[in-house]
Amino acid sequence: MQAQSAGIAADPGLCAGVVTARHIGYGPGPMPKFSREEVRALYDQPLLPLLDEARRVHLAHHPDNEVQLCTLLSVKTGGCPEDCSYCPQSSHYDTGTDAEKMLDVQQVIASAKRAKELGSTRFCMGAAWREVKDGPAFDRVVDMVKGVKDLGLEACVTLGMLDEKQAKKLADAGLDAYNHNLDTSREHYRSIIKTRTFDDRLRTLENVRKAGITVCSGGIIGMGESTDDRCEMLRTLANLEPQPESVPINALVPIEGTPLANAKPVDPLDLVRMIAVARVLMPKSRVRLSAGRTSLTREAQMLCMLAGANSIFYGDTLLTTPNPGEDDDMALIRDAGLQAMPPRVSADAE
Repeated sequence: MQAQSAGIAADPGLCAGVVTARHIGYGPGPMPKFSREEVRALYDQPLLPLLDEARRVHLAHHPDNEVQLCTLLSVKTGGCPEDCSYCPQSSHYDTGTDAEKMLDVQQVIASAKRAKELGSTRFCMGAAWREVKDGPAFDRVVDMVKGVKDLGLEACVTLGMLDEKQAKKLADAGLDAYNHNLDTSREHYRSIIKTRTFDDRLRTLENVRKAGITVCSGGIIGMGESTDDRCEMLRTLANLEPQPESVPINALVPIEGTPLANAKPVDPLDLVRMIAVARVLMPKSRVRLSAGRTSLTREAQMLCMLAGANSIFYGDTLLTTPNPGEDDDMALIRDAGLQAMPPRVSADAE
């Protein structure tokens, strides 16, 4: 069931066609800014016409049958001082996830080699930090990035907040992408996180951009947000200049011990709808079907790909969250008539 609106009403036929028309044949130059009414009208379309629009936009900007495989590894697990209501790695909650020592560089490189052998072209490394702090731990991450790049993989990290100087150091190491999700709308944000502001997140994305690193930023549905919150999160992302090259869309995986442990399951069709709207609003971005896939049927995952998702996280764990196994994903890709994206010379060429 879709979340209830917080009060924005729009005729689904009023703006949706205009929004889509902007993106078919969208070329160089800045994207126009989207209004609340436009995004809500797009979201409120009947699902099948929305899927049709999203598919047309997708085919105008991406290969029709290509999916990028990404692997995500936790290089520093647990003990995070943030209070994100969904996260098992927060030190504020008793989730059974203990703080662990940071992996050494060779452990990470071995994992990256294995990921490449299994078909991944992007390797993402996550640390349960509030923010990057200069010192040996950050220097180790820089060496991890260099090692992953030496393997011919795209390198991505998610380390929390960082400043311009730290972003430049990662860029100099060859980092392709920095992940820093908005998580939800500005209005709903304080219901989910109190130890970091929404503007802190936007500031980090600005620092990433200034360093010449591509932006990976998306969010999570199923955290008690309204339909308007979902639309506002996507609108904020779509109105960034330039738009994020990578947009992960997650369905909440409720974790025992967190404040959201008893959240209602996400309707799979709501996830499909979010991906379709993301595809129309951000036509050139790689939309990543992320956490929550273990609760989806094969058919629901295929619908997500039809809606515009052209990347999945590959491997049986996402940081600390369960994920489908490699064999299941390869069968899914094969049965859907898709193929894994081959390695490319430059990252995020899309």
